Amino acid sequence: MIVYMVRTGRPKAELVLSDVEREQLTRWARRRKSAQALALRCQIVLACADGGSNKGVAAELGVAEATVGKWRRRFITHRLDGLLDEPRPGAPRQISDAQVEAVMTATLEEMPQAATHWSTRSMAAKAGISRQTVHRIWQAFNVAPHRSESFKLSTDPQFIDKVRDVVGIYLNPPENAIVLCVDEKAQIQALNRSQPVLPMMPGLPERQTHDYVRHGTTTLFAALDIATGKVISALHQRHRAIEFRKFLVRIDKQVPAELDVHVICDNYGTHKTAAIRKWLAAHPRFHMHFIPTGSSWLNLVERWFGELTTKLLQRGVHLSVADLQQDLRTWITGWNEDPRPYVWTKTADDIFTSLARYMQRISGTGH
Repeated sequence: MIVYMVRTGRPKAELVLSDVEREQLTRWARRRKSAQALALRCQIVLACADGGSNKGVAAELGVAEATVGKWRRRFITHRLDGLLDEPRPGAPRQISDAQVEAVMTATLEEMPQAATHWSTRSMAAKAGISRQTVHRIWQAFNVAPHRSESFKLSTDPQFIDKVRDVVGIYLNPPENAIVLCVDEKAQIQALNRSQPVLPMMPGLPERQTHDYVRHGTTTLFAALDIATGKVISALHQRHRAIEFRKFLVRIDKQVPAELDVHVICDNYGTHKTAAIRKWLAAHPRFHMHFIPTGSSWLNLVERWFGELTTKLLQRGVHLSVADLQQDLRTWITGWNEDPRPYVWTKTADDIFTSLARYMQRISGTGH
């Protein structure tokens, strides 16, 4: 019996990679800063080198079969250089490398006169080029002198231990216990706008005057239950150790006696006075867990304070402290009727890894 083999499609040139080429292709395909087009071309070549057909590779990577064939041929002919974009026609560049270097050096290492940062206008005047050219250079190097971000790095010598302690409680709460994130939002102002608020209308947002009249302040003590999202609260005029002790007494009365109480709080002085330590010694079911200094982001009640500020305080109008306190109580009551607990997901190791990456990024900045 004679068996005839039917060949489909044109024969493909064999694609064989050297170890160096495979390593380079893999690096380009995985680098976060590689252009997506280049990363895709590398994936195509690697898949073809592993024996994939044009049709199979196209289906796997979600591209046209002709695209796979194009980059297979380009690589076989020109190797790694064949994956790079070919020069495109256009007007010759008018700015020299030396001018680009001068702009970037001045941007990163010098300060303009009578200003804290460069603008396209001031840099254009210094470099003797157009503002549009300065903008293109900054865009190419991904620098934005007009932007500034804030940061805070904890200097707590027990940073690692405290992070592991607090995050461990979030991810694996102790049994027969309640975990409360506790803090106070001090000096909440009762503010009344100097003129009536104009309501929202079609085509116009709500409008408030930028100036206001102060009518006093209050302090909110809050304890967020990480399991249920409910909040135990108290309002006081001041936030001394005596008020903090009163708040602990309130917590003690509201939490069932058979449960231990794990309190996560910051290092504010009123949380560590002799009177507080004495009270805690008399109430052994309370266990204090202090977050690292300068790490308020680790206390989940701060996230709740953010919602309170956005949804009530930021645009609120109050004619007196009593008005403000009544609004706070009403808002907290509504929250507790439909609480929404926050879910912590990052492990301590995730936090340390992120911090290490950030430290690596800012190292060598001269600060």
